[in-house]
Amino acid sequence: MITQFLAASQPVPAGPVVQWGWLTITVANLVVILLMVVVFVLALLLPFPAPREDEVQ
Repeated sequence: MITQFLAASQPVPAGPVVQWGWLTITVANLVVILLMVVVFVLALLLPFPAPREDEVQ
């Protein structure tokens, strides 16, 4: 019973890691961060849709 608990509490391997100077980050986290930056930039650059003529007061 205790050996099962100890085996289940072992950390899961993080996967591939990118190291750049002092920065160490997993590839999965880097992809998520880059996608969030892309969505943020698109939200800033893309115009809001114009209201339709029948909605203008």
